[in-house]
Amino acid sequence: MIYAVIKGISLTFKTTSDLFSPDHVDRGTLLMLSVVEFNSDDKVLDLGCGYGVVGITAAKIIGAENVVMSDICENAVNISLENAVLNDVADIKIILSDGFKNIEETDFSIILSNPPYHSDFSTAKHFIEKGFNRLRVGGKMFMVTRRKDWYKNKLTAIFGGVKIHEIDGYFVFCAEKRKPQYANAKKNRK
Repeated sequence: MIYAVIKGISLTFKTTSDLFSPDHVDRGTLLMLSVVEFNSDDKVLDLGCGYGVVGITAAKIIGAENVVMSDICENAVNISLENAVLNDVADIKIILSDGFKNIEETDFSIILSNPPYHSDFSTAKHFIEKGFNRLRVGGKMFMVTRRKDWYKNKLTAIFGGVKIHEIDGYFVFCAEKRKPQYANAKKNRK
């Protein structure tokens, strides 16, 4: 079991050795959460939820009915379900999904992700491109990585800009959806 205080909230997490950061809440995840402000009217997606730290924290602040969590790993989904109950937010919607494949909602105000950044960028590319389409105008995507340039360039190409918080060797990115189409969308010419 992992015990943590996040945003002033005492939380408990069951985990297993095959999930990311099984011994403690990941530092990057904590740093990402430190820059996010949740509002009562938010609809939040925890994309790649692992054992549920981000989504459960959000649910404790804005209500379980306003949070969706997803992961490609069935064990992560099952452990997240247990942790939602353990932390009194059992009504969170937790979905087994490869990226956005099984996520139907398109009106998120916040998408949060700590993507696998030790591999190629295909997962992050999918998260950013498809995530843009799932945000409402004015919605924000937050990502945390230890790599800067690729994420900065990709988020800027899709969103038109990105704010970067550099903290303790991590980069927390925040990109806001300002219009319905990608920033790099070709303009029709007559």
